[in-house]
Amino acid sequence: MTSSHDMGLGLYEIFLAVALEGSFTGAARTLGYTQSAVSRQVQSLEEEAGAQLFERLPRGVRLTEAGRVLLPHAEAVRNRLTAARAELDALRTLDGGLLRLGSFSSANATLVPRAQAEFRVRHPGVTITRIEGPSVKHLGRIVGGEEDLAVVSPALGAPPPDGATLHHLLDEPMLVALPRGHAHAGRRAVRLADLADEEWVVGHESLADTLFRPLVDSGFTPRTGLIAQDWIAKLGAVAAGLGITLVPALAAASVSRDVVLVTIHPHDVPYRQVYAATPPTPTEAARTFLKVLHETAAALRGSRGFSRRAAR
Repeated sequence: MTSSHDMGLGLYEIFLAVALEGSFTGAARTLGYTQSAVSRQVQSLEEEAGAQLFERLPRGVRLTEAGRVLLPHAEAVRNRLTAARAELDALRTLDGGLLRLGSFSSANATLVPRAQAEFRVRHPGVTITRIEGPSVKHLGRIVGGEEDLAVVSPALGAPPPDGATLHHLLDEPMLVALPRGHAHAGRRAVRLADLADEEWVVGHESLADTLFRPLVDSGFTPRTGLIAQDWIAKLGAVAAGLGITLVPALAAASVSRDVVLVTIHPHDVPYRQVYAATPPTPTEAARTFLKVLHETAAALRGSRGFSRRAAR
């Protein structure tokens, strides 16, 4: 049986109230309805059930055989609806629920974990699952409904795919990682022209697919001799004196002591745009986590390597 006669509590709830009180009048008093309204709703349920559910007595009512059969099912429906309402309320108030979060690797060094830690303090009842991977993967998962929010850095100028909305968080500057004994290791800032003869460690043969793309677009072509996609391998090569590389400012805190990070001169520094991606209609948890991400990004703009441009 189904019903379109929902009075908030529903026909089954009204049926249960009448069964418990033993009268339409008592049920109406308990539910805050008129006696005639309760009587009409019970009659509607009887019509849908195709059977009389209550025997009308001079004083009150009692369940018929059909009513006794329906009783445990009505109780089960009520309990399930009560549980559903509680879960829906938890989603709305962030006392429960799930947030499926994605992010690219260097965002997991500072931005994402700090935001996640703050979110957990404010909303400990929300469970967060987190997946790391390239931005294009997360944008696809957002569009496919597999993630609720992702921290991404899409290709410069590339429009977001249909089904994903981008929210700007910050412009992340690059730092240059040098071995400790390097001639420029003690400088406050370095010009790219001073590094023209250096061997660079890159993550891909195509520089357009790496952090070096802004440098190439600006006319600087680094000499590349070593390709290493893993950050540990990149920084290990720098520490061993095999070359130098770019390090995103968000990952600066995770760099080992064997490597020195030097700020690139403001006239030369390349930036990477960092966004949060959500579906067009994000969940309440995603909307709230996005606010925390903005707060965290604002705090990080004051850390090493960030300039005024990052606070646009």
